[in-house]
Amino acid sequence: MLTDGDLSAWETDWRKRSYGKALAVARPASAQEVAAVVKACANAGVSIVPQGGNTGLVVGSTPDESGTQVVLSLQRMNRVRALDGDNLTITVEAGCILQTVQEACAAQGFLFPLSLAAEGSCTIGGNLSTNAGGTQVVRYGNARDLCLGLEVVTASGDIWDGLSGLRKDNTGYDLRDLFIGSEGTLGIITAATMKLHPLPASQLTAWAAVATLEDAVALLGMAHRTLGAGLTGFEVMGQFALSLVAKHFKQLRVPLYEQSPYCVLIENSDHESELHARTQFERLLETAIEEGRVTDAVVAENLAQAHQLWHIRESIPLAQAEEGLNIKHDISIAVSRIPEFCRVTDALLQRELPGIRLVNFGHLGDGNLHYNVQAPQGQDMAAFLDENEVRVNTLVFDSVREFGGSISAEHGVGSLKRDKLEHHKSPVAMGMMRAVKKALDPGNTLNPGRVLRR
Repeated sequence: MLTDGDLSAWETDWRKRSYGKALAVARPASAQEVAAVVKACANAGVSIVPQGGNTGLVVGSTPDESGTQVVLSLQRMNRVRALDGDNLTITVEAGCILQTVQEACAAQGFLFPLSLAAEGSCTIGGNLSTNAGGTQVVRYGNARDLCLGLEVVTASGDIWDGLSGLRKDNTGYDLRDLFIGSEGTLGIITAATMKLHPLPASQLTAWAAVATLEDAVALLGMAHRTLGAGLTGFEVMGQFALSLVAKHFKQLRVPLYEQSPYCVLIENSDHESELHARTQFERLLETAIEEGRVTDAVVAENLAQAHQLWHIRESIPLAQAEEGLNIKHDISIAVSRIPEFCRVTDALLQRELPGIRLVNFGHLGDGNLHYNVQAPQGQDMAAFLDENEVRVNTLVFDSVREFGGSISAEHGVGSLKRDKLEHHKSPVAMGMMRAVKKALDPGNTLNPGRVLRR
């Protein structure tokens, strides 16, 4: 329990957008210790902010400025409890770093497919609390799809052990799914049983230039038909987004971006052989070039080249940060409607805010775009944010609603999007969410003010 000294590592959000003040930082090492902290706080009427790796993007895991909230850090709960190869499951504590879980599985010949840019510092508990997605959702699904069971400390300090690892359990309400994606507002996840997959025999990666988003969507359809279940990842990157990587990380050689408005990154994994995978891959790209959907393409010749291509993709957020403050969006739209959404919303933003620069990239395979807005060249970026962030968010989110999308695909709601939620979910949905919150956390002590105002 830390009560003095420098607590800024727990009080400051990852984007440095929020600076809170904690009453204390509790660092339990077991579910029983978490339960003890929760009970003590409940008895004292003190609210708790659960925190994993503190890599979130919606100010959902840092305390407010009141100095009255306890940060409950799960970082010491970092054990791999069990790996069951026959059941294809691994049970880990909530503070386990995602990359640690990946490496533990790989060492035993298994794949844990959840993969995202922050995997070296984000934790499994945080991944589940926001239902993280990442780059392989097109094949393996979100964190929710990879979870078979949870251990959770409730708002009253009880411990629910739901770590069965069963793939079939139809005995009433699915309590597991209540807590996944709830951002620590309903209970505190302390451990999880996650699905494993066999390691693929081969993984191939291609980078292709496309003239339009319509071509990118058409190529995705061709990839589904040609590669089938082998299609693991399908990313899209706008020209300006890639130009920022080339500008700020000159050591990275960004292919093809200068000649095309968009590039896509495709990954194919195969359980038969590399020859089989490569034959499928080459057929896909040859057909796409013949039909005019792809203007040029490169295929990674080895794992190092594949990692380099993925590193370019994952460097876009860092390059954007180097360029200056920006307005981030994590939206999802039906894949078929993404080209029209971008065409309409691009034009809307340019008309309302001439000269703004769009950093558009993301997981086209599952309809998730990081549709970010940078200030016009030469403008003071902090001033632009102060003057225009609310306006930009309203324009983008209203357009998302018109296209039947979601204002949060994988980052969560936190406090940044909380007040927008009521405008984008039905009164019926909001009423049910409030009823669940009141039932499971009647004292409103778990992460209050996140997701729901009350």
